[in-house]
Amino acid sequence: MSTQSTEDRILSVLEDDAQASYAEIADRANVSKPTVRKYIEKLEDEGVIVGYSAEIDPKKLSSKSIALVGMDVASEKYVEATRDLKALDEVETLYSSSGDHMLMAEVRAADGDAVGDVISEKMLEIDGVTAAHPSFLQERLK
Repeated sequence: MSTQSTEDRILSVLEDDAQASYAEIADRANVSKPTVRKYIEKLEDEGVIVGYSAEIDPKKLSSKSIALVGMDVASEKYVEATRDLKALDEVETLYSSSGDHMLMAEVRAADGDAVGDVISEKMLEIDGVTAAHPSFLQERLK
């Protein structure tokens, strides 16, 4: 048996395959189905598991462009700016960051020009957002 905790083994299976059934998770994590159910409910209630999603290969996505946008935000406007960014339909995910930028957003739009429009006409218009630096995703490698 692995030295990983039961919780870590279950999360590892879910990270590999968010669509795995309780039976599949139980088999791969070496626990019972009721244990899987109990841990998943607990992790969802605690906010550790915040959702389930499909991973997209941007190169094969014919009708959309995906960009990761690093944003700088004035500290005193951080809460309001974050709230406004989360409200944008084109922002698929939003993360706080300890890297070069305070926030990182996954932006999806019809094409590169549309992503640029989202950045210039929506994101940079939000009070407190001082800069936005997009990186377009080309191909999923793993």
